[in-house]
Amino acid sequence: MIPRIPRPTRATRGADRPKPAGFDRRLIAPMVLGSVLNPVNSSMIAVALVPIGAAFGASPARTVWLVSALYLATAVGQPVIGRLVDMYGPRRLYLVGTSLVGVAGVLGALAPSLGALIGARVLLGFGTSAAYPASMQLTRREAERTGQDSPAGVLTALAVANQTVAVVGPALGGLLIGAGGWRAVFTVNVPLSAACLVLGGLRLPGEPRAAGRDRRDVDLPGMVLFAAMLVALMLFLMAPRSDHWYLPLLAAVAAAAFVLRELGTARPFVDLRVLGGDVPLLATYLRQFLGYTTSYAFMYGYTQWLEQGRGLGASTAGLVLLPLSATALTVSTLTGRREAVPTKLVAGACVQIAACAFLLLVGSGSGLWMLLVAGVVMGVPQGLIGLANQNALYRQADPARIASAAGLLRTFMYLGALGASAATAGFFPHRADTAGLHGLALFMLAGSTLLLATVLPDRSLRSLTPPAPVPAAAQPESRPPHVRREPRPSRHPQEPRESQDSSETRKA
Repeated sequence: MIPRIPRPTRATRGADRPKPAGFDRRLIAPMVLGSVLNPVNSSMIAVALVPIGAAFGASPARTVWLVSALYLATAVGQPVIGRLVDMYGPRRLYLVGTSLVGVAGVLGALAPSLGALIGARVLLGFGTSAAYPASMQLTRREAERTGQDSPAGVLTALAVANQTVAVVGPALGGLLIGAGGWRAVFTVNVPLSAACLVLGGLRLPGEPRAAGRDRRDVDLPGMVLFAAMLVALMLFLMAPRSDHWYLPLLAAVAAAAFVLRELGTARPFVDLRVLGGDVPLLATYLRQFLGYTTSYAFMYGYTQWLEQGRGLGASTAGLVLLPLSATALTVSTLTGRREAVPTKLVAGACVQIAACAFLLLVGSGSGLWMLLVAGVVMGVPQGLIGLANQNALYRQADPARIASAAGLLRTFMYLGALGASAATAGFFPHRADTAGLHGLALFMLAGSTLLLATVLPDRSLRSLTPPAPVPAAAQPESRPPHVRREPRPSRHPQEPRESQDSSETRKA
């Protein structure tokens, strides 16, 4: 009798292919391309708002929802999809997410109304929320596989790619609109989605069947309550008015229900028992919020002041801000391969304080050189703080929940953006004058000082820098302690430990 040869499954296909000793560089292309889908769509829309408003006869107050819808969907989608990545693996969520980007591109290109276009942006936000958590999960797995815990270069590549795309996004959007109208800004997502699907399907590792969890493991009520809490809060931050009093009330009710749900379920969406006691990780989220609140407040407020308070044209104001982006990219590139988290955070906070203080010296009669210097100085912390927080989270988060933790980090970034938008509207109630700019600068100065105050006493940051990497061959069974924490014991007898589950899955 001829023995039956088992057919290769998706999980075993390519298992005999020799793995590189170091980080598998075949993963970098799909990781980077997927992670830039969000910033490219966030930035391209800036130059498309006016022609879209003209096409549908919509006011700026209505077209701004094309920006807000993406922020809302992404802020909710990043941690939710990140949790699904932790449970079901990065490959399938990456492919599903990038598929949604292509569908959203088609729907946006064919949208018959502004409402349909906003719906396409919501779908686009959810679709672009998968790649970054998947990339963090893949980076963690490669570190565990090789025993060489040196992800700084990979994490820097992700950060620099996102910053670069955010810079060139408006120019790319302008070229697309000039060539094919505003609908081309949506159509471009179709080839980008196809490229991600091809690269992801060919290069991302498959998951064993045993890795799939029961549907009951998905904390759907917790995710819904989290989404309700976050949406209500963000809607209020986008328009903080007295007649919107019900929004913070709704957010508080949803938050209370969310806490009760997460504390009472065996497999929570956000493990509040662990997160509540993980002070270093909570501090990283707070620093992400503070850093990006100042960063976005400068971007929104300073840009408006350049046009209204200083009297520059829109194109000239854009050129004045180029040194900001160039400095941030240069600093990230030059410092990215050394983690040095506490040094970067202290230096970034101090330079941010100096930049905010410098804004107090700027006025309507300031020379062009002062306007350029302000952008150069503010670019330094932009190149340090975000990357440092990303590296800190990689070290602090539970490996079994690294994707959902990374998604939450992005959520706090968007909360900072919305807080900055609300502050800008508060200090510029009628027009962006110099008095309003100085008031905004004091607000930013207070936030930057608070950021520094959260860094200096935090001794846990000093232990984040790893020792020299140990080759995997030298330690075939053990992992360095800085790569992976000891799995926490289950708080519920019926719940297996997630770290152990994921480890057994990888062995399978």
